[in-house]
Amino acid sequence: MTDPVSRTILLLDIEKYSDRDDVEQAYLRRMLYDITDRALESAGIDETLRLRADRGDSVMELIDANASVTALLRALLTEVPAQLRAVNRMASNSAQIRLRGVVATGYVAVDGHGGWVGSDLNHACRLLDAQLLRAALRERPDDFALCVSEGVHAGIVRHDHPGIPATDFHAVIVDSKNGPLRAWLYGPVPGGEDHSDTGVGEAPVPGGGSGDRPAPGQAPRTGEASVPGGGDTPQRPAQGGVVFNLNGGSVSFGGSQVFGDQHGVSGGQVTGDVHLGNGGEPA
Repeated sequence: MTDPVSRTILLLDIEKYSDRDDVEQAYLRRMLYDITDRALESAGIDETLRLRADRGDSVMELIDANASVTALLRALLTEVPAQLRAVNRMASNSAQIRLRGVVATGYVAVDGHGGWVGSDLNHACRLLDAQLLRAALRERPDDFALCVSEGVHAGIVRHDHPGIPATDFHAVIVDSKNGPLRAWLYGPVPGGEDHSDTGVGEAPVPGGGSGDRPAPGQAPRTGEASVPGGGDTPQRPAQGGVVFNLNGGSVSFGGSQVFGDQHGVSGGQVTGDVHLGNGGEPA
């Protein structure tokens, strides 16, 4: 087996390929190769910079790491939809071709039998097979659904290069047999769901305690008094630092002082001199 080499990974798959008869499948395969070749040529990636593997209803391309990923993405977003429109305009209903696509980067080795080996390649294949990407294609009017890996988004997409609108890519989490995978889907997310703030391994913020009010279960801030039996909402001290519980119970003084003999403090009644704050006259 060769040493793993950094590659750009391009995967394209035909929707509902197995539903067609042999003649239709042969036609769809020819169209898939034609569309792939034209897209790569448009990106300036000739045959010397890529390896191809045939998977029947899909094509896998390992592209030299020196080839422009930016140009490849730009071609996929423009050339592939244009080619699909041209092909499908002249094809019968049974010969319509719709494609799912994935662009990823990673290290791939070639074994002694010409097979491709690498966890980054496996990751890309999981994205291609994801139900979310399949659902996205069903909603696409241009017959093409594309997602990119986290690495491609971080290195290329988020920089908003001409022809690659960063705002049109949405963060998604897709299920796979290896667990949830994070990716970026071009175009609307199926069902209108918003996954843009979700990340693999990110835990939700408990109780939504990001505002001024403490989350449930948190202790009140210094100077705040909780009302026993009065719900979760903490009661801030009134001016002067004293809060009375009108339903019975204790009296809380936020930062106040109590002077006097203090005999008989019970049930919210205070006997003796009470001074509120750091000064003031006896109450």
